[in-house]
Amino acid sequence: MKILNTTQLKALDKATIQKEPIRSIDLMERAAVKCVNWFDDNIDDSKDIHIFCGMGNNGGDGLAIARHLYDEAFLTATYLVYFSKNMSDDFITNYQRAEQIQLSPESIHSEDDFPEIGKNDIVIDAIFGVGLNKPVTGFTKKLIQHINNSGATIYSIDVPSGLFIDKPVVDTDAVIKAHMILTFQMPKLAFLLPDNQEFVKDFEIINIGLNRESINQSETDYYYTINSDITPLILKRSKFSHKGSYGHSLLIGGSFGKMGAVVLASRAALQAGSGLVTAFIPKCGYTILQTAVPEVMVEVDASDKLEFFNYKSKPTVIGVGIGMGTDEKTAAAFGVFLKNNVLPLVIDADALNIIAQNPSFLELIPRNSILTPHPKELERLIGPWENDYDKMEKVRRFSTKYHLVVVVKGAHSMIVYHKQIFFNSTGNPSLATAGSGDVLTGIITGLLAQKYPPVDAARIGVFLHGLTADLLTRFINSTPILASRIIELLPEAYEVIQLSESESDMLEEDPDDDYLDDLFFDDDFEAPF
Repeated sequence: MKILNTTQLKALDKATIQKEPIRSIDLMERAAVKCVNWFDDNIDDSKDIHIFCGMGNNGGDGLAIARHLYDEAFLTATYLVYFSKNMSDDFITNYQRAEQIQLSPESIHSEDDFPEIGKNDIVIDAIFGVGLNKPVTGFTKKLIQHINNSGATIYSIDVPSGLFIDKPVVDTDAVIKAHMILTFQMPKLAFLLPDNQEFVKDFEIINIGLNRESINQSETDYYYTINSDITPLILKRSKFSHKGSYGHSLLIGGSFGKMGAVVLASRAALQAGSGLVTAFIPKCGYTILQTAVPEVMVEVDASDKLEFFNYKSKPTVIGVGIGMGTDEKTAAAFGVFLKNNVLPLVIDADALNIIAQNPSFLELIPRNSILTPHPKELERLIGPWENDYDKMEKVRRFSTKYHLVVVVKGAHSMIVYHKQIFFNSTGNPSLATAGSGDVLTGIITGLLAQKYPPVDAARIGVFLHGLTADLLTRFINSTPILASRIIELLPEAYEVIQLSESESDMLEEDPDDDYLDDLFFDDDFEAPF
């Protein structure tokens, strides 16, 4: 799914109006009906609803939503926020339609007009849309603060008022802190960035039928990976294939007290489909690996840590760094390994930290290898950043300079390859648990062993990893989950990403209904915990 900027979104609206064809007011009505249908399914109709509308098209959306909620007997109060004398044509039309059904919005011209909002109430924010390009000031800023301080549950239409979608926030006190955003057609870049987490608790994509041909023709470097993007990437297995057909993964890592990382990564590589897996570890972990994962072959290094990297197996891909430590001997041996290695690498954890301490090692990494840093590891590699936009640009330059795929782990993990950035749509806070990153390294290594292109391996691996957590939390609403449970549900996650096109569309249109339960989990299913 593409992520478009402000200029492109406006052009897309115009293209839809011209090509469908449809009047702009009717497109607005379509969007409003879709939002109201969502509210019908998701909010308590006994609660007081305060709808704040600006003077532009976002305010027009708010008025159309207010009219439909009023028709359905929701307890609504609607307010017009007069921050400007300029009103859009569609705003005016929707104001006239509201008057025709005796829906009389109240006017807000100053702080004296602010309504009382209870902490159990609902606020629908439709003050500013995607076109905002300067910080909110004056009484409108104070209104935003009044709404944020009310304790009410806040729903923003398309974008939280005050949030820029293509650049950093300047004044954090002048942005709505939305609990849920009903955003039109596609997510906005700002929703996916950690800097904006206080303004974007969650969002739902509302498909309003914008012109598909125009979307396909729009050029962008930003993408939001959803199920239908992943399904075509999955390689089919041949009837006459064998374990040798699916590659040999070598997992290098472990140290005294940290052998679990290699256990998890090895199991994950196997479950992700690698035909063969070998673990290269210190001697102290030999019995642990052979006992915990009998399907995995084991080679050993020195007693308590890695010192030689003298494995004998002939892998097709290597995952390195999990639980490895940064001992001086380990770091020196890792440098020698990099000088001699020509195989694709998945580099994680302490291997990244050793590289950060020895920047010259970057030149030794084979092209198109995959790095999987969390934010602190990333900072050690590329240096500090001013904001998320600066971070993205620095990662792009880093990826381009060294020809690497960089997976920046987070709520919407970024897969960066040269200029392109793919944000992930799956996962939840239950993944913030010990060993979760080791599992991801194993999954990506196992995919790379099967000859997936590196960017595809990273995208599929991150998507699968997050999807297992989404499936698990259908049964238990708690955080965190054990990392081993992520591995146990990989087969079900694989089944989801191989849905037919119609099934995939159904899942994306209504991901919270019982569809997945009915499709995968019959009465005899036992959740893996």
